[in-house]
This record gives sequence, structure tokens and C-alpha cells, in this order.
Amino acid sequence: MDLKPDQVGQLVAARQECGSAVSEDCDEALREVAARIASTGSVGKADIGALVLWKRLQANTPWAARLNSTPDSNVRAATRAAVEAVHDSNRSTADAAGSGRSALRSLPGFGHGDALASAVLVAAAPQRMAIYDRRAHAALAQLGVQLDNASGRYGRYMQVVEDARAMVSRTHGLSWTARDVDLALYWLGGRR
Repeated sequence: MDLKPDQVGQLVAARQECGSAVSEDCDEALREVAARIASTGSVGKADIGALVLWKRLQANTPWAARLNSTPDSNVRAATRAAVEAVHDSNRSTADAAGSGRSALRSLPGFGHGDALASAVLVAAAPQRMAIYDRRAHAALAQLGVQLDNASGRYGRYMQVVEDARAMVSRTHGLSWTARDVDLALYWLGGRR
């Protein structure tokens, strides 16, 4: 993916605006969950619940009831595989993201869509992974980047994020994490 200089400038401006407008306190739950994942190597139902709150997702749904009825040991087995995948330094970020996403697919609530799955993966590897949701999708569309809904979308998205990080570094001399890109996309995608 190649963005034009003005598009990269839009991302940089959006990240700066987001940093000024959004309190660091908004990510407290994410940081706490990330610390527990770093300690345990997996994500349990309670931490998924915290991420649902952090992402402001709907939890009064059939998938939430099914996930709640799933033994935590089963949830942790799936999430342990995802955590290991996103930390695999022998894989490209995009490949690690795709493998992590696939490891979560068997869990209720993780079969379709990438918002919740990406929240778990970001909590597992906050410097390497990025949130994918409707705002990120809208921002990419504004930038002229089309990301289809075919299987493997999260891995493809992470390649776009990596490309954006490289362009920001090359054109603005900034050392961004994947989280910086997703915050820029969040802000840009929320503009009306």
C-alpha cells in the first residue's frame, strides 16, 4: 500500500488530535488486561469482558451468553494459542496477526467480524497489533484503501498498518507502533 504524502499527513494529524482529545485513562482497562496476559500467557472470560467494556461492544447478545457458558479453561486454551501466535517473532506481523485471529475463531463471538478479536490481540501484543473495527475500516476507505471482508482480513489489515507505520517513519521521522496507527484510524474514521 502506498499512501500519498497528504494522506500520510492526515494520519499524523489524526493521531495528534486523538492524543490531545482522548484521555490516557480511556486505555486503563486495556493496559490492565495486557499486564495480566503478559503474566499468564492467555486471556480468560473476565478479561474478555473487560475488553468488551473498553471497546464499548454489545454484550447482551447470544454469543456473549455462549462465551459465558464456555469453560474458562477452553477459552484460555484458544487465547493461549493466539497470544503465542502474535508474539512469534519468526513471522511477519501480518502472518502472526492472521494466525492469532485464526486461533480465536472457535470461540463464541469470534467467528465473524474482527473488532473483539483485534481487541484481544492488541491486549496480547500492544506494540505489535492494532484494533480493526468499523472506524478503522471507514478511515481506510477515506484514504482510498479497500479492505474486503474475505477470510484473512485481519492479517491483511495488519499489513496495511505495517505499511502505514513505514510511511510515517519515512516521511515524518516518527517511530509509530501499530497502536499509533489504529488510534489515527480511529480518529480519522470517526469524523463526519
